[in-house]
Amino acid sequence: MPAVVENVIAALSHLSRLLKSCQKPVDKYIEYDPVIILINAILCKAQAYRHILFNTKINMHGKLCIFCLLCDAYLRWWQLQDSNQSPDPDDFIRYAKEWDFYRLFTVASLEQAAFFVGIFTFLWVERPITEKKKPNFVLLLKALLLSSYGKLLLIPAVIWEHDYTPLCLRLIKLFVLTSNFQAIRVTLNVNRKLSFLAILSGSLLESAMVYFFQRVEWDVGSDCAIYRSQDF
Repeated sequence: MPAVVENVIAALSHLSRLLKSCQKPVDKYIEYDPVIILINAILCKAQAYRHILFNTKINMHGKLCIFCLLCDAYLRWWQLQDSNQSPDPDDFIRYAKEWDFYRLFTVASLEQAAFFVGIFTFLWVERPITEKKKPNFVLLLKALLLSSYGKLLLIPAVIWEHDYTPLCLRLIKLFVLTSNFQAIRVTLNVNRKLSFLAILSGSLLESAMVYFFQRVEWDVGSDCAIYRSQDF
């Protein structure tokens, strides 16, 4: 009997830690199947994001970030090859194309970093006005990386290209931003207005980075440009 009591106390202690971490009551997703949780996360439900971020142990943030950047770089590289097709597939051309992919991966990484820095800077400046406690940027970074999983859809959009591909790319961009919006809300427990302004700040700094690359002629397939209409 004492062992049962100890287990109950341990469970309640663990439960209280969860409540303290997310500042919300225990959500219904604890008893749900992972597939249902994933579907609700795709629907951008705040409770599903809260469950994933606080009640699960996911340690794939770095790998997911790299894979999403590779998808982004591949889309840019594919658009570059589509616009600059060469009938001479010699070694020099192949090496040049390979270098283009590495370059575009670097561009995608810098634009992603600018987006995150814009969000963090805005929250760092704004949050002390309303609260004394600084935002947990480590947890927020993990949440933003996880919520950017929508970029994985870029590859299917390229593989199954059709007349609506430009529209699909725009919808993917909107989906990723919406997921980031929910991640900020859930992680920092803030209202929609603050989360929207944080996303807007990140997008503005990202746009400034895109403009810089345009000035140095590195603008091929930039994150803001890849969703424009193109001739497929």
